[in-house]
Amino acid sequence: MIKKDVIIIGAGASGLMCAIESGKRGRSVLVLDHGSKIGRKILISGGGSCNFTNVNISYTNFISNNPHFCKSALSRFKPGDIITMLEKHGVKYEEREDGQLFCARSSQDIIRMMRTECNDAGVEMILNCRILDVKKNGHAHETGQNEPIDPSNQFIIYTDQGIFECESLVIATGGLAYPQIGASGSGYTIAKQFGLKVIETRPALVPFIFSREDMKIFGELSGISIDAYIKCRKMTFRGSVLFTHRGLSGPAVLQVSSYWKEGEAIVIDLLPDIDIYRFFEEKQRAKSKTEMHNLLSEHLPLRLAKSWCDLNIRSKPVNQYNEKELRKIAHHIHNWDIRPKATEDYKTAEATLGGIDTDELSSKTMESGKVRGLYFTGEVIDVTGQLGGYNLHWAWASGFVAGQYA
Repeated sequence: MIKKDVIIIGAGASGLMCAIESGKRGRSVLVLDHGSKIGRKILISGGGSCNFTNVNISYTNFISNNPHFCKSALSRFKPGDIITMLEKHGVKYEEREDGQLFCARSSQDIIRMMRTECNDAGVEMILNCRILDVKKNGHAHETGQNEPIDPSNQFIIYTDQGIFECESLVIATGGLAYPQIGASGSGYTIAKQFGLKVIETRPALVPFIFSREDMKIFGELSGISIDAYIKCRKMTFRGSVLFTHRGLSGPAVLQVSSYWKEGEAIVIDLLPDIDIYRFFEEKQRAKSKTEMHNLLSEHLPLRLAKSWCDLNIRSKPVNQYNEKELRKIAHHIHNWDIRPKATEDYKTAEATLGGIDTDELSSKTMESGKVRGLYFTGEVIDVTGQLGGYNLHWAWASGFVAGQYA
C-alpha cells in the first residue's frame, strides 16, 4: 500500500491546481486519473486555444442553488493570478471579445505549464488508473456514528494499479459533459457513498433541439447564422444564433440554454440594432410595393425572412399593410417566440448544471462538512459558469483554495 498526504482523483484543471498548491505546502501529493493524458478538457477549450479565464469575473456569471458560494474562492484567486502563472512560464495570451482570455498559440502551452508546476511542487501522477472503490477507516456509515470523523482516519483508494492511502482526498473528477473524452459521474457516486447530497444534473451550454413540427419549417435554414438577442426568463444574451439541422446553436444560444427548462419558450430579437417599424414606415411613405419577405431580406438572410413570414404572417407588398399590422409584425420580429423541444445531451454540452450540493461544503476550503479530509473541486460541484472562460476559472479558483487546506 502506497501512503500519501493527499490523493487527488482527476487530472483536470481543478485537480492539477489543487495538487500544485498542496505540494507547495510540503504535502506529499498523488494525482490519479483514468485517462492517458492530463488536462483533456483544457486541451479542447476554446477550440484548442484554451479560453482560460475572463477579465470580467463575477459571482453573477455563475449558476448555483447558492449563488454566493463561489464568492470566497473567486475573491482569493482572480484572473490576474492565472495570468501571473502564464507570464512566469512565458505563455503568450490575448484578449478577445467580452473579456475572454485565450492562449495566443495553443492550449498545449497551459498543459506544459501545469505539468512543470506539478513537477516543481513534487506532485506524482498515475494515469490510466481506474478507481475501483473508495473507503475511509472508521467512517460514520460503517460505524453507525453521526459525529464528524477523526481526521487521523485514513482514506483507502482501491485501483487497478494498486491500493493507496491518504489523509486528504480531493475529488476533482469534473461533470458529465464530453463523455467522449472520459467524463463520468464517478465524483457524484463517491459523494453519495459518503452521504453528501447531489443536486440533479443536466447539460449546460448546449444547443437546442426543435420539435418535429418546427424542423419541417426550419430544417432548410441549416447553416444560417445571425447576430441577435436571445432571452429566457430574466436572462438576455447577445451573439451569434446558428440554425442547425437539429435546432439552434451558437454562443448566445449556449448561454441561454443553461437557464432554460423544458417546456419554456425562448424569445429572439432578430434585429437588435434596427427599429424595424420605423423602417416599415419609411417604405410605406415611399409607396413601396416590395413583398414583406423581400423587404426583410434587406436585413436578414432571404431564406430566414421567407420562412419567418411563412410561419408568422401572410406576406404581401408592404404598402398593403395597415399601421396595426405593421406594428404587430415589428413586435414579432423583435420578440420571436420559439419553444424548443429539448436540449442536446452531454456529448455536445460544454458544462454540467447541478452537482455536489454547496450546502455540504465549506466555501472557504471546499471540504465536506460531514467527512473531514474529503474535498471537492471544479465542475463536480453545483457551480456552473457562463460561456467565456468562467468554468475554467472556477476550476482554477476552487482547486487553488482546496490546495491551501488539503
